[in-house]
Amino acid sequence: MTSEQPLAGPVYLGIEGGGTRTVALLADAAGGLLGRHAAGPGNLRLLTDEQLTARFQELTAGLPPAARRPAAVAIGLAGARTPADRARITRAAATVWPGVPCHPTNDLATALAAAPAPKGPAPAARVLILSGTGSCCFGRSATNGETAKVGGWGQILGDKGSGYEIGLRSLKAVVYYFDRDGAWPALGGRLLHALELNEPEDLIAWVQSAEKSAVAALAPVVFAAAEAGDRIARDILAGAVATLAADGAACAARLAAAPAPVQFVLSGSVLVRQPAFAKSVAAALRRARPGSVVTVLERESAWGAVVLARENAGTARTAEASATASAPVAAPAPPALELPDWPVGETMRHSPTEMRNPASAHLDRLPLGRAVELMLREEAGIHAPLLAESRRIARVAGWIAAAFKEGGRLFYVGAGTSGRLGVLDASECPPTFRSAPEMVQGIIAGGQSALWRAVEGAEDDAPAGARAIEFRKVTAKDVVVGITASGRTPFVWGAFAAARRAGAKTVLVAFNPHLPVPVKLRPDVMIRPNLGPEVLTGSTRLKAGTATKLLLNIFTTLAMVRLGKVAGNLMVDLNPSNVKLRDRAARIVGELRGVDHATAWAALEAAGWVVPRALAALPRRTGLFNRKARNKRKETKKKT
Repeated sequence: MTSEQPLAGPVYLGIEGGGTRTVALLADAAGGLLGRHAAGPGNLRLLTDEQLTARFQELTAGLPPAARRPAAVAIGLAGARTPADRARITRAAATVWPGVPCHPTNDLATALAAAPAPKGPAPAARVLILSGTGSCCFGRSATNGETAKVGGWGQILGDKGSGYEIGLRSLKAVVYYFDRDGAWPALGGRLLHALELNEPEDLIAWVQSAEKSAVAALAPVVFAAAEAGDRIARDILAGAVATLAADGAACAARLAAAPAPVQFVLSGSVLVRQPAFAKSVAAALRRARPGSVVTVLERESAWGAVVLARENAGTARTAEASATASAPVAAPAPPALELPDWPVGETMRHSPTEMRNPASAHLDRLPLGRAVELMLREEAGIHAPLLAESRRIARVAGWIAAAFKEGGRLFYVGAGTSGRLGVLDASECPPTFRSAPEMVQGIIAGGQSALWRAVEGAEDDAPAGARAIEFRKVTAKDVVVGITASGRTPFVWGAFAAARRAGAKTVLVAFNPHLPVPVKLRPDVMIRPNLGPEVLTGSTRLKAGTATKLLLNIFTTLAMVRLGKVAGNLMVDLNPSNVKLRDRAARIVGELRGVDHATAWAALEAAGWVVPRALAALPRRTGLFNRKARNKRKETKKKT
């Protein structure tokens, strides 16, 4: 069919992307191929939103014109694990195919959908076993649609039975036997030849800089050696067979109780290109799960995306209307979150942080000196609103101290600047108060990378906030402080919902007193001072950021005071981890015990630089700890 010929019916576009390439297939309603085009890698975790959109545009340009307006599109990308990930795919699709129903998912779901149904009775579940550069198992129940995944954690944490693991194990094995026996194994010679290296020592530098795909490329060398009878290679492959079969059986067990029949689908370059290996995996699966049907996926797994596009054409919403249109990859589904339902424009319109500040209306034309004075005056104005909240602030500090005494923890939850300030305060507690690192924890939307760059969509992911609380194992002993300048960040409210289920105390720190919070969803304490508009409209890293830092300082400092980590106004339990802090510790000990700097330093060295131990080892000659004794001596002198 040429591009000029009209099409008789609807066409469907299926896209699958992985770590090496992305494939797009255009097919008609009967499954006839109309066009195929491949492009670069499509791992969602390695692409920005702009790169993702560009990848879709590149694929469309390589297909017949009908690909610009398909009846539906399904997109399965490696790395698409969460609702926020699927929302990213949907947004990019909306740019390229506006108004077209879109089904975003992961490459595991598309590969599973590509497998033909087995003959005979329908299986209770279908389980994909993927072994290529990486490895993973993914299954779906035929009765309730629930999914399960085993593996897929990457080469450091997982990838058992993958090409990467086979290659890496071969490198480890040959150097192990070289050290043990004093002779370089035959498999080692094959590996050196494949890598064009001269001697075993050369492997050290090579493996330190080798990419995942380069290590996985050694797997065919291992298979060739095993076929030639190499014992080491055969042991490595036997281990890969056992782990793939065990993971596949474990995935099946989560979806269907034995002896219900299950279909296993073998996919990925290792299983597809090594028939003998695939046969061994199939035999192990049948032993682990008698009655199973094992199928090798022979057609391109991107066909599964075409199948999903056709199946979801009538139910998937358009890209503009859907941000979470794909079935989740984890089962069972988490409990529904009780969240406030605020119209975005309405709630933000009344937030002081979003209003324009009349004093800075001409900020762009002010001389620098006057601009500096303006900003400092605005910052100085935050103290009165905070003082008005002092009763609530004190209540929260007391809760935190009580939680610490009972073995509980303090969690800060926020996005952007708010989240970073929470992480900052948490990180400063161990050196300042010698507290355990887990005692105060910061949770930021988007995770670690959000500390230094914005992670798009992270703050809007309420389920992610809930999961963060659940995976930190929050309990009724803990206190969760949600920080959100506008008061409405979904990530924070998702965290509140999970904290409420766990029985933890919840505290909202916000700067929008006008935000209506439903009674049943209200945190235990809400601290919401009105700081007025920011100098730079909406830039809550300014006054709101300063106020947040002050509040968090108060919470942890006063809680630690209540724990006895402060004497007078001195830090008597700091962690002297550097020269400056050791000098400070010596001065504190000297002042509290009335000894010279050298004596205090020696006491601290003997105490392993634990200040309370050093204080306990020295006699209480003078200082704050001996105030009562000094006063008593003065009273005695007056009487005599």
